Amino acid sequence: MRRIAVGVTVVAAAFALSGCGSLVGRSQAMDIAEINVSSPELREGKALPRDYSCEGTEGSPPLRWSSQPLSQAKSIAIVVDSHTSSESAVHWVLYNIPATTTELGPNAAEDPPEGAGQATVTSGKKGYEPPCKDRGNYRFTVYTLNGKVDLREGAPLPEILKEIADKTIARGRLTAVNIQ
Repeated sequence: MRRIAVGVTVVAAAFALSGCGSLVGRSQAMDIAEINVSSPELREGKALPRDYSCEGTEGSPPLRWSSQPLSQAKSIAIVVDSHTSSESAVHWVLYNIPATTTELGPNAAEDPPEGAGQATVTSGKKGYEPPCKDRGNYRFTVYTLNGKVDLREGAPLPEILKEIADKTIARGRLTAVNIQ
């Protein structure tokens, strides 16, 4: 059931943001392990510090994650998205993070891990696009993948999100509510 939820969540977000209305495929993994996601700057269900919004100067917040060791883990991906009363958006997609990585420091979008790629997000920017709406849910989701995202440079966001969904073997999320 969790496998379907991950596939539907990522692919639905991709297609909703691209204007497509139907789902095309779903992930092939058998089960989804859980990842614990935390941050020294963010708390589950609490407000996103203004420093990590479009009014701040900090860039992407630091993130940490842990899960049981997965022998089939080949890479990590991070997707930051938001849902407000008026719109949904993807603010950051960082993928092909080495599978041994368990944390990113502040402003990692400006200095991503070696070999990692960043997608062009909803705004058209590549990298972290800080949220601006004071009211909304801001989700920081970490995925463990059983392979690397293998798409051409500049691939459309829906293709990248679908590739992440198809390769997900573990997932965890930290959600901030509103902006301080």
